[in-house]
Parts: sequence; structure tokens; C-alpha cells
Amino acid sequence: MSKYSLAFKQSVVECYGNGERSYQEVSTRFAIDPATVRKWVASHAAHGSAGLVKKFSHYNADFKLSVLQRMWEDGLSYRQTAAIFDVRNASCLPDWERRYERGGIEALAPRRRGRPRSMPKSPIIASGPDAPHSDDAKSREDLLAELNYLRMENAYLKKLEALTQQRAPKKRKSSKR
Repeated sequence: MSKYSLAFKQSVVECYGNGERSYQEVSTRFAIDPATVRKWVASHAAHGSAGLVKKFSHYNADFKLSVLQRMWEDGLSYRQTAAIFDVRNASCLPDWERRYERGGIEALAPRRRGRPRSMPKSPIIASGPDAPHSDDAKSREDLLAELNYLRMENAYLKKLEALTQQRAPKKRKSSKR
């Protein structure tokens, strides 16, 4: 849920009006940051009420490049560009710019999120009408790959068992008093 409701944002924009009050006056009245008021007013001016609605977006590389090109051609600031393209977080634009300068359009592509895999994927055993059903039908490379995988799995399980044996509490004899 958003920190501020849509109705609250609209009342802040309406209070600002067409510049009758300053950003500072409006921010003091509603107890929010003047930069937030400025952002909401610019977004409302560019996109209407839809500009105040919270949205979750992932942008592709082509969109990011078009945003950067427009910003460079027109000499726009990060905030102005974010308001025009309805990018909710203007602070991501300098990051896009830095990544483009270092790696080109490929660097703007969405990155995979999360922690990388620590173990390789297990080989997929083919099953279907054209899949080999016996070891005789498999190629030498397939058999060697399967053998290496099974050896690795076996070594992993042995190591796991050894570690659990070390951690297992030793049974103590009960003392009779």
C-alpha cells in the first residue's frame, strides 16, 4: 500500500493550484517534503490523475534509451524527464545514463535479480517418443556427463552425511544418584 492515498495527493495538488501558493507553503500545511509536492504537481500536470496513482513498472532497454535520448536532445533535467515519461523514481535516470555510457544498450537490459545459483542445474533426462530408452542408445558424451553428475551427487551426499554425523549430539549415560 502506498504511504499516501490518491485523495491526499489530489488535495495537495489542488492546494498548490496554479502557483497561487508556493511548494514550501503547501508542504508545511500537509507536513510533507517540498520535493514531493513538486513531483506530484509535475506528474499531475503531465498525466492528470493517472500520474498520481502508484504503479509498479519494469522498463525494457528500448524505452530506457528513448527516455535518455529525449533528455539529452531537449536538455531536460532528471525530474522533468521522469514527469514526462511517467517514471516514478527520477533517481533511476542517472543510473540508466551511467550504465548506457559504460556498456551501451546491452547494459540497459533488465538484469536478473536474486542470488546466483550455487549448484549447477541437474541434467534433464529426456523423456518422449524420440528419447533414448537404454544406455546403448545414448552417446558416449551423454553417458560421461551422466556419470560425472552421479559422482558429484554421490560425493555431495557423503559429505552431507559426514557433517551431520559430526553435529549429532553424543549420547550420555544417565547418572544414578
